[in-house]
Order: sequence, then C-alpha cells, then structure tokens
Amino acid sequence: MMKAALLLLCAASTALAQRPRARDLGIPFDGTPGPLNAITDVAGIEVGHTTLIQGQGRLERGRGPVRTGVTAILPRGRATFDPVFAHWFSLNGNGEMTGTTWIEESGFLEGPVLITNTHSVGVARDAAISWLLQRNAQFFWALPVVAETFDGMLNDINGFHVRPEHVHAALDAARGGAVAEGSVGGGTGMVCNSFKGGIGTSSRAVTVQGSRYTVGVLVQCNYGSRQELRIVGVPVGREIRSVPPPCYDAPSPPSQPILRFLARCATGGSSSREPSMPELGSIIIVVATDAPLLPHQLRRLTKRAALGLGREGSIASNGSGDIFVAFSTANAGAASDSAVARLQMLPNEHMDRLFLATVQATEEAITNAMLAAETMTGADGVRVSGLPGQEVVEILRRYGRIP
Repeated sequence: MMKAALLLLCAASTALAQRPRARDLGIPFDGTPGPLNAITDVAGIEVGHTTLIQGQGRLERGRGPVRTGVTAILPRGRATFDPVFAHWFSLNGNGEMTGTTWIEESGFLEGPVLITNTHSVGVARDAAISWLLQRNAQFFWALPVVAETFDGMLNDINGFHVRPEHVHAALDAARGGAVAEGSVGGGTGMVCNSFKGGIGTSSRAVTVQGSRYTVGVLVQCNYGSRQELRIVGVPVGREIRSVPPPCYDAPSPPSQPILRFLARCATGGSSSREPSMPELGSIIIVVATDAPLLPHQLRRLTKRAALGLGREGSIASNGSGDIFVAFSTANAGAASDSAVARLQMLPNEHMDRLFLATVQATEEAITNAMLAAETMTGADGVRVSGLPGQEVVEILRRYGRIP
C-alpha cells in the first residue's frame, strides 16, 4: 500500500497543473507579488511535498483510507544548513510546533521546517534528524521544527501512515520555483473554512530605503468556519450556494463520534447552511524574507501574519492551533562560532512595509490554498467540497470588488 501511495507522491512533489489561483481569477488583492507569487520568491528557499492518497470507504484504523502527507521547507535549500535568524508566535496554542523553545532562546532556526498531520509530528521530527545525518550536517544535537494541523475528518489519522521515507522524500523533492498548492503534502487531508483546504503560498516585493526585498508566506490551511469566511472583505462563505458543507456519502454516519454532526450528502442539497460543528482545525503560517532582520524583529513580523488571517475571517477559536514562524535568509554565517559576526539590521522605523507585505501575502496564501484544492472524499465517505472559484468571482462582482 505504501509503495502505491509513494508513487502518487513523487508526481506531486513539484508544482503541477492546478486550478486558477486568486489573481488568475481577477481577485483584487493588494500589493505587488514576486515573479512566482510564492515563498520561493525569497532566493534560496526550496519546498517539497510528499502526498499520500490511498483507499476509500469505511475507516479501518491502520488500513485507511489515507489522505495525508508532509511538506518540507528548506530556508537555504539543500546546498547549506547554515542557520537563519528566526522567531515564532502562537496566536492560539491548540496545536504543536516543535523546536520553538530553542528558536526563542537562540534566535536561530537550524534545518528545515516540516508540516504534517497532528499524529505524525514525532516521526517527522525523528526523520528530519536522520535525513540531516545522512547529509553530514554538523551538529551535536538537533531540535527540528515540525508543525501540524488535524486531518482526521478525511484521513485515518490514527493509522500512522506517514513514515520516515515519506519525510525523506519530501525533503529530497524540495526545489525552488513554483510551489504546488491545495491538496498536496501536509495539506492533503485538510479542511479550511469548511471547504477543502491545504497548502497555499504568496509573496510581496517591497522597496525599503532604496533596497528591494521579498516577503514570502506559505500556509497549511485547516481552520475556520464557512459563515465567517471573507475574501477581500466580502462575506463569501455566507453567499456561496452551489456546494454543500462537509457531509458523508455513505449508508451510515462516520464511525468517529466527533464527526456525528455531519449530514448525509444526499440530503444536504446545495444550501450554504453550515451544521453546528466543533473547531477541528488549525493553521500553520511560515513567513520568510530576505530583508536583514534580527530575531526580535522577526517576532514582530510573524505576529503580523495574524492580521492577514483575521482578514480572511478567523477568530482564532478555542480549538484552533494558530502557530507561526518567521525567518530571514540575510546575514549568512551569523551562527558561526569562529569569529565575531558582522550583522546587518533594518531599522525598526522602516519595517512597516514588511509588516504590510506579511499581512497581504498571508491573506492571499490562504485564498490560494482553498482555490487550488479540489473536492475530496475520504474516510467513511466524508466529502468536503472545493471552493468554487467562478462563484467566488460572481459574488465579488455583486459586491463591487471586481468590475
């Protein structure tokens, strides 16, 4: 089973032909994106995915159905493991991101950032260490950064289907260039604002004191409610009529008690009414920049991702793990212990353009994640509809946001 799933994944490790992104549809997000409108617009960053899709029908723990994976972000690519200045922020802590206490203490992110499902954090962490050791990375000990969101609505999350070789495959597949979005990698089984969610990315190019910098954002989107969803300020979630909320397409309800609130798809119709449902998700946001920022400034930057999340309608609900990390690829060699480091730092008084870029790129990355994700049916016949792009455009036209 895992061999078949891994074959699926190799095809998904690089950017594939996918649904139109927000700007392709004419959605008027603010700001100027980089050439790829992706986190990889920050020079040197590489992203890779392992996507595991296997089986259908009733949930059978350990056998599937499987809808999960791993996403890997390498801040300086595989050419060097030189640490980067970093910091992190928890808007709401019902989630996990490992390695953050050392980031806060040292100011450095050492190695890759991995994102997966809630119950695969441990295996991903250990596999990251073994991958680094295979490449002769120099360290006495390692505290990898691995973050998670919950994909148990669609995936056999307690089957532990993510293996070390899948983590290694995502790291090995990491490349620069366009980034695959939607139901790929760690985002494979995710649900965002009651639509199919997953991986999304965006970037902004800014000029500060005559120098050109890039801010890139990548999200694993698995939070929120349909009724609160906003896109460029419009209450899109309340207006959509063409697709039902999450439902189950099976003779009997899902076996997991937490999903018993779902209605059968056959009786759900096309109403936009959302069933009363617990908050099962979270969002991980990775912010990258080539601007010369020190750790205390990166903490300021990563907090601004919360404002982009709020623009999309999030309230950072009690059950949501909204955890962010930011890093700067400037100041190469700053972690060297052989000499006094000579550092560059952008003045605090000139950070506002970077703050704005973070807010804008976060907002657009979340929308890109939903637009890229196709309708998916997973364990116990649970079906989650993709965000209907053309209907979104029609709604925005009605509200005067698109001519």
